[in-house]
Amino acid sequence: MRRFLVLTCLAALTALPVMAQPADLGAPLTAEQFDARTQGRTITYSAQGQPYGAEQYKPGHKVIWAFTQSECKEGDWFQSDEYICFDYGDFVPLQCWTFYDSPQGLVAKFKGDTSGAPLISLSESHDPLSCQGPDLGV
Repeated sequence: MRRFLVLTCLAALTALPVMAQPADLGAPLTAEQFDARTQGRTITYSAQGQPYGAEQYKPGHKVIWAFTQSECKEGDWFQSDEYICFDYGDFVPLQCWTFYDSPQGLVAKFKGDTSGAPLISLSESHDPLSCQGPDLGV
């Protein structure tokens, strides 16, 4: 059931209509820049102005992700070319994004999705992610 929910949410994101893209974003963040920008933070992202999910960035390229009102999923991230890729385990396909640090906040564009709206950070905190269900984040 969780696998279906994750895949359904990912499909819904890529099917969203195009919205105004942030202006020139410059070069994508490198792994070092991304780590410096995110480590120790929990960032809540929006898609087309609506809350989408949140991710807690931990030392050692560890993360905890949760779609809004969903269970948390632990994973790891790594750089592949200009992408930051997230591996959440066997039941979730590899998720690769380009990240940009813009005046609007952190902007993430999904690999290969030229028509979808990017995710944009809504808020940042140093508090741990509040998780629903059995895989609680701390």
